[in-house]
Amino acid sequence: MPKGHVFIGTSVDGFIARRNGDIGWLTGFSSLGEDHGYDVHMARVDGIIMGRGTFEAVKDIKPWFYQKTVLVLSRTLTSSDVPQSLEGRVEFINASPDEAMIIAEERGWRGVYIDGGSVIQSFLRAGLIDDMVISRVPILIGDGLPLFGALHADIVLEHVETRSFPSGLVQSHYRVKR
Repeated sequence: MPKGHVFIGTSVDGFIARRNGDIGWLTGFSSLGEDHGYDVHMARVDGIIMGRGTFEAVKDIKPWFYQKTVLVLSRTLTSSDVPQSLEGRVEFINASPDEAMIIAEERGWRGVYIDGGSVIQSFLRAGLIDDMVISRVPILIGDGLPLFGALHADIVLEHVETRSFPSGLVQSHYRVKR
């Protein structure tokens, strides 16, 4: 089974987007040209699995963030909903976390970038996340979509490292203990 890796930004108060899905506060964050490790993260994954909400939030951003295939988990969107500019780069699949990882495995993916709050939560509950890099952007947005939600049981994390950057961004790397 491929390894699931999370690389995500949150506000200091733990939100990944505003209630309406807006991530402008995140994409507009000035990082002063800092290297937060995104390229290193992308080098260890073969593809991306994200949720429909995350796809809706990023689909119109130019240039497109992802150079690798993106599988979007959706019960409602189909291949005819892929924007023409993203044909061959994005696929919609109606799959559970386990089924999505089987699809990734069948494609030969060893590492998968798991993105989107609800998707991250469901992959955590299914035991499919190996590690998480969480970057806290120095902003409070007061309300929004939280990174984490209800769990059936505690998920114990092992702290790998925490780095801070001149811009105020603080990034922590955790391994999920099994």
